[in-house]
Amino acid sequence: MKSFRHAGLIDSLRDRGLEVRDSGDLDHVEFKLDAENPKQQNLALVCDVARRVAEQVSAAAEDRARVIVIGGDCTITLGVLAGLIPHAPNLGLLYFDGDVDLNTPSTTTSGIFDGMVMSHITGGGAEALARIGPRHPLISEEKIVLFGYNVEAGCIDPPEIEKLAKSSMLQYPVPEIRENLEHVAIEALTRLESQVDRVLVHFDVDVMDHRDFPAADVLHEHGLSFDDAMAVLRIFTSSPKFAGLVITEFNSDRDEDGSLARRLVDALVRILANAERSWGATVLP
Repeated sequence: MKSFRHAGLIDSLRDRGLEVRDSGDLDHVEFKLDAENPKQQNLALVCDVARRVAEQVSAAAEDRARVIVIGGDCTITLGVLAGLIPHAPNLGLLYFDGDVDLNTPSTTTSGIFDGMVMSHITGGGAEALARIGPRHPLISEEKIVLFGYNVEAGCIDPPEIEKLAKSSMLQYPVPEIRENLEHVAIEALTRLESQVDRVLVHFDVDVMDHRDFPAADVLHEHGLSFDDAMAVLRIFTSSPKFAGLVITEFNSDRDEDGSLARRLVDALVRILANAERSWGATVLP
């Protein structure tokens, strides 16, 4: 995303001594109302973007690089997984997000696939998107952590809550993590590491309370503070099994002066530099 380029992400990482290959930007794509498909809006376009992301990520993974992928909405993560899995079959997912994205075309009220990502990752929903990668499902529920989701924000629908109750995904809602955040983040990471060889971190900025970081595409109340979210990211990216980071839902229209992008980039650079890793590829769709 251009906001992160303008905020100096690439140069700042390099200035910290990290090796970065910039794979460039994918063509800009904007959501358009798909009135003919109210329950599956823009399915072909979502699939096309996911495939192009997968190609870029796969090329980076062939060079054994850890990837930074900046969206875009959460459907970007489907493409990242599709690109990584051939190179890291025993992959786990830390889904650090204010929502759980467990709707399907049969339960959605908006028809927007952004709210159905986890259903498609675990094999449900629209066949074309659920089968976007090299296997079906992309990841089994036992290898997924839902961290920081926020029922109080009012964006998680009743069918999603019902699915949560039946799911074997590790679940860490906001009320259960606030009081001892870093300890719980370490616990979640450790539990996932015991199941997988590599870990992808998905980070949706809507996990943060809009009063502290008002740049999410859909603003959420009762979320984590900016500092708390960065503390969690610091823990998750410190894993020796860390495979990459996906950042989603940053809305540059809510950041006219670029200050929020700079704030996030500055924090990310500190986190990644302190991890003392060599980064081989950055993909910016």
